[in-house]
Amino acid sequence: MANERKMSLIGFMQAQNCSTYPGSWRHVASDPGYLTPEYYQSIARTLEAGKFDMAFFDDRLAMPDLYSADHAQTVAAGVRAVKLDPLVVLSAMAAVTTHLGLGATYSTTYYEPYHVARTFATFDLMSKGRAAWNVVTSLNDSEAANFGKEEHLEHDLRYDRADEFLETTLGHWDTWEEGAIVNDKDTGQFAHADKVKRLDHKGQFFNSRGPFTVPRSPQGQPVLIQAGQSGRGRAFAARWGELLFVVYPNLGLAKKQYAEMKAAIAASGRDPEKVRIATACHVVVGETDEIAQQKFDYMDALAEPIDGLTLICEVLNTDFSTRDIDAPFTDEEMAAISGWQTFRDRVVTLSGKKNPSVRDFVEFSKRARLREFNVFIGSPKKVADEMEQWFREGGCDGFVLSPTHMPGSYEDFVRMVVPELQKRGLVRTEYESNTLRGNLGLEAPKAGDWKQQSGPDSLAASIKGT
Repeated sequence: MANERKMSLIGFMQAQNCSTYPGSWRHVASDPGYLTPEYYQSIARTLEAGKFDMAFFDDRLAMPDLYSADHAQTVAAGVRAVKLDPLVVLSAMAAVTTHLGLGATYSTTYYEPYHVARTFATFDLMSKGRAAWNVVTSLNDSEAANFGKEEHLEHDLRYDRADEFLETTLGHWDTWEEGAIVNDKDTGQFAHADKVKRLDHKGQFFNSRGPFTVPRSPQGQPVLIQAGQSGRGRAFAARWGELLFVVYPNLGLAKKQYAEMKAAIAASGRDPEKVRIATACHVVVGETDEIAQQKFDYMDALAEPIDGLTLICEVLNTDFSTRDIDAPFTDEEMAAISGWQTFRDRVVTLSGKKNPSVRDFVEFSKRARLREFNVFIGSPKKVADEMEQWFREGGCDGFVLSPTHMPGSYEDFVRMVVPELQKRGLVRTEYESNTLRGNLGLEAPKAGDWKQQSGPDSLAASIKGT
């Protein structure tokens, strides 16, 4: 049926030498052209042929170098050692596509609101309404050092700054009204001056005057992506996010956490049906279940121990190299972990240990392994069956597909799984709109809409204890 709820498909990409799976660059069929525009443009064409909603780039502002306080092992093993600016890469992808959404990660911790507002508003115009901004708070001291800081901001303080960052950015996006530009050569009037306002924001973290210099795009403003799953992160995501990226390790937890997140969105005064939640996954598909399993076994064997150790230290902002691998972290040490608290909490949940060890973090996080995310392995029918179950049973609104290698992982999915999903009416056969908002079923925001969104204090009841 034309109006039946559709599954969102997002390509989870990195502007670097590997995908989210660090071992991907070691795959015999992995394309080494990640420093060229043609590499990313080829993937963009594949995703658009598969009618994906969006290609999305994760990012960090530093090389993973906290393990042993040195970058040498990261570079030698190729553990996300290359990091290009994702928005520049997306510009190359925009040039060869017409419908594919294009999302990039930019930090609220080290950038300034006016810079981000202008950059993304410009990209939204140049892509004709296909831009999305993944709003993040940066994770670790390595990123702080690259921006002249001694240490990283405390977790909740980062989100306080991020709230004001969003208010300032959205304020600038809101200062040009629809119809402001008239381009009347006969009268000599370029625009209605009363439809362009100055922000004059003065706050705790930012002062930003304006007037803003970029008019509104065809979709009003870029789509806001958020991935917060900690208590404070959930409050932030519930207040601001329009497309939420999550990591649900199994369907049981997915149902529980999906329902909690939708409830938090409702408690913030927003319509939960207007916010889409997509969970990260790997897909390994073959013509038969046996072929797919053989593919998985080969890919999984590409992981090296240094991959996981390096990336765990990166996200937790902690050096594990000097610790006894089996010594449990104390309560004080667990509380002091200042990085990705959702990652920490997930290990506690999956291990059943309040005080896990380094070995527990490696084993239960599956960091840098294919099992870090949920994995669908099998024939096209088997993969589609599992994805449909998650979608139908309230586990998610869609999937953020992380490739095992590029470009082959996406090519296999589009060639084998997408037709099966289309046959079941789960994904589109044609794009509904020329804008990302249109394809996600999101309305273009009206002037001042964001001012009605509740602040973090009003979400305390819905977030506490979940």
